[in-house]
Amino acid sequence: MSEDERYVVGVDFGTLSGRAVLVRVADGAEVADAVHEYDHGVIDETLPAGGRLDPDWALQAPGDWLDVLRVAVPKALAAADVPPSRVIGIGTDFTACTVLPATADGTPLSDLYPDRPHAWPKLWKHHAGQPQADRINALAAERGEPWLRRYGGKISSEWEFAKGLQLLEQDPELYRLADRWIEAADWIIWRLTGRESRNICTAGYKGIYQDGRYPSREFLAALHPDFADFTAKLGHDLSPLGGLAGTLTAEAAAWTGLPEGIAVAVGNVDAHVTAAAADAVRPGQMVAIMGTSTCHVMSSDRLAEVPGMCGVVADGIVPGLWGYEAGQSGVGDIFGWFVDNCVPASYERAAAAAGRTVHEHLTELAAGQPVGRHGLVALDWNNGNRSVLVDHDLSGLVVGQTLATRPEDVYRALIEATAFGTRVIVETFEASGVPVEEIVVAGGLLKNRFLLQVYADVLRRPLSVIGSSQGPALGAAIHAAVAAGAHPDITAAAAAMGRRVPSAYVPDGARADAYDSLYEIYRTLHDRFADGAIMHRLRALRTAAHAAP
Repeated sequence: MSEDERYVVGVDFGTLSGRAVLVRVADGAEVADAVHEYDHGVIDETLPAGGRLDPDWALQAPGDWLDVLRVAVPKALAAADVPPSRVIGIGTDFTACTVLPATADGTPLSDLYPDRPHAWPKLWKHHAGQPQADRINALAAERGEPWLRRYGGKISSEWEFAKGLQLLEQDPELYRLADRWIEAADWIIWRLTGRESRNICTAGYKGIYQDGRYPSREFLAALHPDFADFTAKLGHDLSPLGGLAGTLTAEAAAWTGLPEGIAVAVGNVDAHVTAAAADAVRPGQMVAIMGTSTCHVMSSDRLAEVPGMCGVVADGIVPGLWGYEAGQSGVGDIFGWFVDNCVPASYERAAAAAGRTVHEHLTELAAGQPVGRHGLVALDWNNGNRSVLVDHDLSGLVVGQTLATRPEDVYRALIEATAFGTRVIVETFEASGVPVEEIVVAGGLLKNRFLLQVYADVLRRPLSVIGSSQGPALGAAIHAAVAAGAHPDITAAAAAMGRRVPSAYVPDGARADAYDSLYEIYRTLHDRFADGAIMHRLRALRTAAHAAP
C-alpha cells in the first residue's frame, strides 16, 4: 500500500440495519464493509417499554443507530488491511423523513420518556400524521402559499411538519419539552461532531424550506396557535451538501476506532447521496433507489412545477442545480407482504427443495409467463401513494383474479404495478418540461434481474445500473472525501469514485407493446381511485374497528 493512499468511511443508516463501508479516495474502491442489524428494527406494534401503538405508526430507537457506529465501523476497519490513520473522513446518510424530538443538548426524548409513543423517532414510513398533512395542504392551497407548488401541490404525511403537528396535537406536553425537532440525518452528525448542524437536503425536501425561509409564523398559527414557533425547533443555519460539518470527537473516535479530528461531512439522505455513487449528478440523470420503497432523484438545470413531486430544492442533490425527488411508498415491502401473508406452504416447500427463497421461486415462475397471461392489473398503493397522488391513506388493489389465479400471477402483477407507478412518475416529469435523459437503478432490488427487465419493458427505456451494491454508503463516503478536501466538489468526486453500467437492461419491443395495453388499464384504475373516496372509507372503518374495545 502506497504512502499516499487515503480512505474515507461511509455509513448508511437504513430501515432495518446500518452499513459501514471503507472506500479508497482515489478511485472509489470499496475495501471492506460491515452490517449491524438494529436490535429494535421498526417499532410499529408495541413500544420497547410496553404500550400498544395505533395503526400507521412506525418508530425507531436512537440507540440502534449509535450501535452501528460502535459495531459496524470497527468491523469494517478490522476487515481491511488499512491503518485507521489513513482514514481522513466519515460521511453518513439516513432514511428521511426520520425525525425525533430532543432536548437542547440533543438528548432524545425517548431516553427520558420511553413509555410515551411521541417521544420516539418517527420513521420515514410513519403515516399516522395524514390528517395533519391534509390540513396543512388545505390551508396552504386556500392561502395560495407559494412554496406548495415546489412540492407538487401537496405535503406528505411523512415529512417534518405533519409529524410535528401530530406531536403537538396528541401530546402537547412533549411538544413543549422538545427544544429540537431534528432529522436523524442531522442528529447523528451532532453525535459525531459535538456540534448541531442542519443540512440543506432534509430541510428542503422534508422541512418545507424554500428561498431561504420556512412557512410563515402566520401560516403555522392558523394551523394551531401553539404551532406558530415550530420552526424555532428546526434550525435556520443550513449547511451545503459535501460541506464540512465538523470533526470527529474523542467520544465518537472511541466508538468507531477512527482517528479523532478527521472530517465529518454534512448529513444527507440515503437516496440523494446514491446519485453520487452512481456518477449520476448531471442534469437529466434520474436515479431510482429501489428497496422497501423507491425514491427517484434527479438533478436539473430547469425549475418547473411537477405535480405530486416530493419536492424540488435548490442545491438539493449537488450545489448549483435543482434537485428533484419523487417516490413510491411501497415496492419491496409489497412483495415482502405478499410472500409473508399470501403464499401457501406448498410453495415454501418447493422453494426449499430447489434451494431458493420463496421470492426467487415466485420470480422464476412469474418470469416464465408471457405478458398479460395472468389477466391481472394491480395498484401499488399497499403503503399509500407518495407520487404523484401524495395520499398515504390510499390502499392496494388487484383486479382480474379468478379461481384459476395462482400466487405467481399476483406476484408478477405486483411487480408490474410498481413499474407502472414509476412510469407515471417519469411521464409526469416530462409532461412538466423536465426531461429524463437516463434512468439509473440502484438499491436492494437490483438482484432481481426479471424485475429490472420488466421495468425496462414497461418504461420503454434502457436502464443503467449502479456499479456498487453499497450505493448509499458509497455516496456518503464520496461526500466525506469532498468534506475532507480530497476532491474539489461532488461532481468531481462522483466522476472519480462513483460508477454505473450504462444500458444494462434494454427493452424488448414486443413486450413493451404488450405492456402498453396493461398500462392503459393501470392508468384507468389509477385515475378512478385517485380521489380516495372508497379507500378512505374502508380505512376509516378499519380504524374505528381497531379503536373499539
